[in-house]
Amino acid sequence: MNSTTSTSAPLAEQDGKHRRTRAPLQGFDAAFAPERHRIAGARRMTASHLRLWHLSESLTADVVVTVSELVTNAMQHGNGDIKLRVQCSADLLLVEVSDHNPAPARMRTVHDEDTRGRGLHMVDHLAQDWGVSDGGLTTWAAFGFPIETTR
Repeated sequence: MNSTTSTSAPLAEQDGKHRRTRAPLQGFDAAFAPERHRIAGARRMTASHLRLWHLSESLTADVVVTVSELVTNAMQHGNGDIKLRVQCSADLLLVEVSDHNPAPARMRTVHDEDTRGRGLHMVDHLAQDWGVSDGGLTTWAAFGFPIETTR
């Protein structure tokens, strides 16, 4: 997993259907091959950064589950390498997962007997908002207002 710390990339904020940008206080980017064992690495990397940023345990758990679901979707339905970006400003945490498949992620109808297909339903429940951008290449989830910390 390749990782770089990012402090200058814009942080997107959802305001209805409009996106505004502002500088993040902290963030990281990672790129990796679509191999199943990379999902656990993405979870660990995210959890480590969120602990360093002193975010609450409950928010950290929600974000880690979201990262796991979005990365899993990218591996199952995407093409090529996967990019993970997590950025945090004073009042918004944004997770973005990109792949090379222009078909946008979408929630499926699931039935009780289905063993798959609930990932975006979980993201919808955990995140304040989520959506798809970059012509379907990036699925994002936003958390916040305000970000809880453990300090």
